[in-house]
Amino acid sequence: MKLLAIRRLWRILRVTIRYRLDDLIFALPLPWYINICRFLLPWRWLPRGENTLTRGAALRLALEDLGPVFIKFGQILSTRRDLLPPDIADEMAKLQDQVPPFSSQHSIAIIEEQLGASIEQVFKTFSSTPLASASVAQVHAAQLHSGEDVVVKVIRPGLKPVIAQDLAWLYLLASIAERASPEARRLHPKTVVSDYEKTIYDELDLLREAANASQLRRNFSDSPLLYVPQIHWQWSRPKVLVMERIYGIPVTDMEALIDQGTDLKKLAERGVEIFFTQVFRDSFFHADMHPGNIFVSTHTPWDPQYIAIDCGIIGSLTPEDQDYLARNLLAFFKRDYRKVAQLHIDSGWVPSDTRVNEFEAAIRTVCEPIFERPLKEISFGHLLLHLFQTARRFNMEVQPQLVLLQKTLLNIEGLGRQLYPDLDLWSTAQPYLERWMRERYMPKHILANLQQQIEKLPHLANMARDSFEKLSSNSVPPVAAPAWLNKILGAGLLVASTQAGLALELQAWPAWLMFAAGLCLVLRR
Repeated sequence: MKLLAIRRLWRILRVTIRYRLDDLIFALPLPWYINICRFLLPWRWLPRGENTLTRGAALRLALEDLGPVFIKFGQILSTRRDLLPPDIADEMAKLQDQVPPFSSQHSIAIIEEQLGASIEQVFKTFSSTPLASASVAQVHAAQLHSGEDVVVKVIRPGLKPVIAQDLAWLYLLASIAERASPEARRLHPKTVVSDYEKTIYDELDLLREAANASQLRRNFSDSPLLYVPQIHWQWSRPKVLVMERIYGIPVTDMEALIDQGTDLKKLAERGVEIFFTQVFRDSFFHADMHPGNIFVSTHTPWDPQYIAIDCGIIGSLTPEDQDYLARNLLAFFKRDYRKVAQLHIDSGWVPSDTRVNEFEAAIRTVCEPIFERPLKEISFGHLLLHLFQTARRFNMEVQPQLVLLQKTLLNIEGLGRQLYPDLDLWSTAQPYLERWMRERYMPKHILANLQQQIEKLPHLANMARDSFEKLSSNSVPPVAAPAWLNKILGAGLLVASTQAGLALELQAWPAWLMFAAGLCLVLRR
């Protein structure tokens, strides 16, 4: 891995020199001792060609040359026009679906090898010219013999070695950072890189993407909020995906959206609702929501519906993270900064010896200025930066499981800023979160949780019995007891232990009810 990292570093340096990306670095306000370095770099003494690229084009071409990991980075940047100059933002937007395609011969060869049949046998028509091309795959238009219009997604050849080299370099940087800096250790860079490694390799398996798309489609079946294309499983393989072709307007094509009379305010609000529905109702959210993957239906512009494609990256949260995140956001919306501080301590995100009043004051200083302002006047990028600076003071550790969520939130902000800058994010999100929290404590939800816990009792009883037998075998031989007594005692012990885990949600339920339910279930067995 270290050899690969060295080779990749040399490749990055060559691309930097080729596109003169050092000009972008030295254009920044740097300390004098770093500026001196420009005179020590030998390539800066060489004459430049006549066809000098603009800085935006040079950066885009460099990212394309460096491969999928860097292209993904450019796609994230493309959603943050508030942080980039217009010329660079325009070039970064081309990375969403205008990455140079690979040859059609390679594409057809991969399709025929994966499907075990010729193109003519599978498709009535097939367009060799790609509809779009991105960092990991490209798509072709086709029609099945049944007459259905489809798109065929094909993985780029030769990606794994390039990704392995990039990841080796990232792991090396993360290891150096963790050894050299206590501050870096707090950010868990190796864990973040590990999560990213899993994510990007998952994208190379199109069957996983197909399964994600099917699940997301079920989650929003017959929903006016979101439509997900149907997967044709009989023609899908690890490197080839065939799915329904959709016809919609790219979410960034503001002129077309306005021309068809789209309700942009409702469209922006529905984007927020879709995000919170995926995160809190389903714990299954599309984590690659850059504009190239989002379209708007042309059917009912007055009641707009999103269309989502490319479900290769999906995020999820544990029930504990969902609960803490929802409580934090609600307290944040209500400006209850003390509760925000206390929740961070309770969840272990900051050390337990943190003084609540000091942490509360620091959060208030960062968050208070942004309320009652429309989205166009708020930058979540700047807000997160200030929050990270505050967190550093209190030794707050980065939560790797929330990295995808943060990335998705930035994408949502970028879309909302383009669609309807006057969107009131707080009034849109707060009612949804309050409704979700109320539903969690409704009797129906509590009973469902109780049933799940009771179903675990027989297994837990066996585990407890095995543990007691092991303990007793090391001292005094156990005295034989009737089987019916073992069942009752095991159920009673496990109900008691389970009760502690359910206390937060079952405070109003007496312990004897749980015992009776568990005892009844065991006796019936």
